[in-house]
Amino acid sequence: MATYDLTPRIAPNLDRHLVFPILEFLQERRLHEDGQILKEKIELLNKTNMVDYAMDIHKSLYHTEDVPQDMIDRRVEVVARLKALEEAAAPLVAFLQNPNAVQELKADKQYNLQMLIERYQIGTEQIEALYQYAKFQFECGNYSGAADYLYQYRALCTNSERSLSALWGKLAAEILMQNWDIALEELNRLKEIIDSKNFASPMNQVQNRIWLMHWSLFIFFNHDNGRTQIIDLFNQDKYLNAIQTSAPHLLRYLATAFIVNKRRRPQFKDFIKVVQQEQHSYKDPITEFLACVYVNYDFDGAQKKMRECEEVILNDPFLGKRVEEGNFSTVPLRDEFLENARLFIFETYCRIHQRIDMGVLSEKLNLNYEEAERWIVNLIRGSKLDAKIDSESGTVVMEPNHPNVYEQLIDHTKALSGRTYKLVSQLLEYAQAQTAR
Repeated sequence: MATYDLTPRIAPNLDRHLVFPILEFLQERRLHEDGQILKEKIELLNKTNMVDYAMDIHKSLYHTEDVPQDMIDRRVEVVARLKALEEAAAPLVAFLQNPNAVQELKADKQYNLQMLIERYQIGTEQIEALYQYAKFQFECGNYSGAADYLYQYRALCTNSERSLSALWGKLAAEILMQNWDIALEELNRLKEIIDSKNFASPMNQVQNRIWLMHWSLFIFFNHDNGRTQIIDLFNQDKYLNAIQTSAPHLLRYLATAFIVNKRRRPQFKDFIKVVQQEQHSYKDPITEFLACVYVNYDFDGAQKKMRECEEVILNDPFLGKRVEEGNFSTVPLRDEFLENARLFIFETYCRIHQRIDMGVLSEKLNLNYEEAERWIVNLIRGSKLDAKIDSESGTVVMEPNHPNVYEQLIDHTKALSGRTYKLVSQLLEYAQAQTAR
């Protein structure tokens, strides 16, 4: 299933350190040759300060204990540079490690700068040295130390561009340490800045949104509430527009979130239109499954795509997260996806037919006759289905469902205030842009 591997599209939008977990996953799943993955790792590592790690991979790839002289020279250079940066940042690091001294800091950054100069002889040069030291620590793979120093740097920094860069670094470090709650906080903080900042051009802002969405995949498919929050972010007009114009492959993840999230059905209808519009620019078994069920009403095609979806999920580094249970390894998202996918097929099929043959239905759901019957009985018992099973004829009889006129009215008008607000906001933005000119 390397055909559906999105790594070539995703990797350019990530910090190179974030690509390593993806390569580890691909290596474990054996989607590509082991030698090819190791070469990709070395190429990435050559642009970082993780020289020891690069040496280990070189030994593994070429089955030797010898390493190239340039790697040895590079290691000497990295150690010397680290020592120099450590000395430059030492006065400020010592201050930050003193709890009594840190208590003197206030929310006013200008006051802090003045106080540090007067009492501790720490100026902008030492603050800049802390940033360079934190960045170097990150490049060496010391994500914990980098996260701490970048947090402290942002508390002192008065340069908005530097502060934004430090926030990106802090987010990457928290992701790599798998601190999902803190990473989510940093993600939301970064989103606020990106949405409110005046960029040099609109395309710069769009690119920052695209980077943010790619980085967020690590968080949303590991955080407990991530599958809801990915819809909240990706489905916003500005972010959805960015996806459609520059990163349509992200539709895979938004589609998956909609399928496994039953509470977001009202927004789901509009998303189907997006899937239909973007079929020419991007499609994979997951988006094609939705098109089969809700656009083409092709249930045989949906059945085939559902089998392909399972393979896509298992081989996707974000969707294929494995959980160890005793001696067994499971992929929870796959099971949840298939359960909801069957329900989607069933619901749509039932809207078209009043009496359904159980044998035909079991084929559409990729289940045998007994499993399909048991599955439908459970739906009826759980009040998810208004139907009954006729055992003699082997059919499911659907109860007529007459839409309530008041419910229809509410359904058509409930998004009216939100759309009005968006329209007014867009008009105000346009008016401000015209005034600025």
